[in-house]
Amino acid sequence: MDYYPLLQALILGVVEGLTEFLPVSSTGHLILVGDVLHFNDEKGKLFEIVIQSGAIFALCWEYRERIVRVIGGLRTERAAQRFTLNLAVAFMPLAVLGLLFGKAIKAGLFNPVTVATTFILGGFIILWAERREHRIRVDDVDDLDLIDAFKLGLAQACALIPGTSRSGATIIGGLLFGLSRKAATEFSFFLAIPTLLGATVYQLYKERHLLVMDDLGMWIVGFIASFVSAFLCVRWLLRFISSHDFTVFAWYRIAFGCVVLATWQFGLVDWTAG
Repeated sequence: MDYYPLLQALILGVVEGLTEFLPVSSTGHLILVGDVLHFNDEKGKLFEIVIQSGAIFALCWEYRERIVRVIGGLRTERAAQRFTLNLAVAFMPLAVLGLLFGKAIKAGLFNPVTVATTFILGGFIILWAERREHRIRVDDVDDLDLIDAFKLGLAQACALIPGTSRSGATIIGGLLFGLSRKAATEFSFFLAIPTLLGATVYQLYKERHLLVMDDLGMWIVGFIASFVSAFLCVRWLLRFISSHDFTVFAWYRIAFGCVVLATWQFGLVDWTAG
């Protein structure tokens, strides 16, 4: 039995779970790691999308009480209805732009050099955002209005460019729009559920010809690795933001991007996708 595909699945699952909800770009990391592992063909790209489901389920489990409460109150509670409408509004920009330009972006920008460059630029944007004075006008996700939700959706849509970070764009955008660090982070978490679920279902349907029973073990390993690592990461991040800003992630992005560009420039790593 060839155990290498299972090892690939385990590594990519852990990378997905650890990076999906941090402002460091899970897609960017998966492109780079997939390139190193030589798992960057069409099946590898589909795998990178689908293992997001593990991270989604981890998030749903962490917020299961809130999710059940919102679903149960949809018919009668105004707060639940407003919360759901905000998520729908915030989801639309990325969904529409992704359908219009996703194929072109995937063909032209899904490569290590683009990812590394975006890592660096995103790091400097985070440093700039953290140095600005934060004027908090929205302290809790339940206080968001539709305009706030739409602006956060536009921020999330920037993540169509690989290496940007969906959570990073949403969280930093939230800080710039006047959300507290906790509100911006939690809304980014909740917005991830329809966003990642929609992307997973769409890609599974679109690339269903790549799904074969022989790969079932690989999918299971990737899912479990993604679930466990994402669950631990979400809990850690919620504690982290209570007493820290995102500067450390900015410097990580800059340093990591520089390493990738340097190894590419001097031929130390064969970035075949670049």
